Amino acid sequence: MIVDAIASELPYLRRFARALCGRQDSGDAYVASTLETLISDNSLFDASLPPRVALYRVFLKVWNASPINGETDPGPLDDPSQAVQRRIEMITPRPRQAFLLVAVEGFKPDEAAKILDLPDEELNVLIDEAGAEIAAQIATDILIIEDEPLIALDLEQLVSDIGHRVTEVARTHEKAVAAAKTKIPGLVLADIQLADGSSGLDAVNDILGSMDVPVIFITAYPERLLTGDRPEPTFLITKPFQPEVVKAMISQALFFNPTAASQQSAA
Repeated sequence: MIVDAIASELPYLRRFARALCGRQDSGDAYVASTLETLISDNSLFDASLPPRVALYRVFLKVWNASPINGETDPGPLDDPSQAVQRRIEMITPRPRQAFLLVAVEGFKPDEAAKILDLPDEELNVLIDEAGAEIAAQIATDILIIEDEPLIALDLEQLVSDIGHRVTEVARTHEKAVAAAKTKIPGLVLADIQLADGSSGLDAVNDILGSMDVPVIFITAYPERLLTGDRPEPTFLITKPFQPEVVKAMISQALFFNPTAASQQSAA
């Protein structure tokens, strides 16, 4: 039964709905409307898709059927505690949905494309648009710690594509720490194993000893971080990576970082 298939997903759908609406009561009203829609016409639930993908797909059909949800809210930020939510509301609706699906709800880009009923390439365009709109709000300087030249070039291009600036590409522990001291970054993208055998993890720990900055680890060795023996990183991407995932993760790391606005003003 559909109810059994989606019951465990409803708390996550409520989270997604709140992010879109800005209020839990409004979000819950759309979740309730989605469930009522499924009860009246269960053919809308695509059983060929994973249940979570199918559920979110129906929800967004309900959401997008309301004309007001196709508008961007440009209203002023009156309450600093609501800064993140207000920034979400300022993103154009379709890119906002793509960003939240990939960066917050953790869907793979191809799953998000199915939810939005779009070709994969159009989903990629929406991720780029969301990243650019976020960068327009909180553009920052990014330090890349990566010893493989081709991967470093790819990361530089990804960062530039969504409106941020690369301060330096460091290939060793020593150069990474020196670069961060020379120009405090707003975000660090870090590999673990570096060119001279040094550790990107050690470099990040040294950097974090003197400044507060979000870090995204991009590595072929995730097991070196996911040990359970220490606080594990919030942001971790495994190589080989999908460009859209990296872009969404950069946007997420900055968007939900409380120091993002101050980093922007200092840039």
